[in-house]
Amino acid sequence: MNNSVGKWNIAVGLSVMAGFMVYGFVLIYLRDFSSNKEAWIAASHTGQHFEARLAHVHGNLFSVLNIIYGYLLLTLAIPAVYAKWVSRLALAGLLMPIGIFAELYFGLPFYLVLVGAISIVSATVLLAIGVIKMK
Repeated sequence: MNNSVGKWNIAVGLSVMAGFMVYGFVLIYLRDFSSNKEAWIAASHTGQHFEARLAHVHGNLFSVLNIIYGYLLLTLAIPAVYAKWVSRLALAGLLMPIGIFAELYFGLPFYLVLVGAISIVSATVLLAIGVIKMK
């Protein structure tokens, strides 16, 4: 059991979750309290409003996954090679929701979304293999 692998997943996961929670409160404000709320609600299932909701939901989901994976890496005797890669790939998985956010608000290309998606799936598969290989 390596007490350092996994702690960054928990710390970063909690930090990113806090950021996406605040972003969720902004979305609630836009939907319920802004002067243009009717137009926002009417457009909430398409385009930028839908993308904003995707970023919020995936940001919190991938943060929770990092917290869970970090905890598992701290408590289970997963082989060190698997543990390090799971940790790194799970952290890189956060690029997906951050990429959706950056694409929406800063016009960045979709590459971060793809890298993040591939990373979180890879982390999940490697974590499963690491658990199977535990002694």
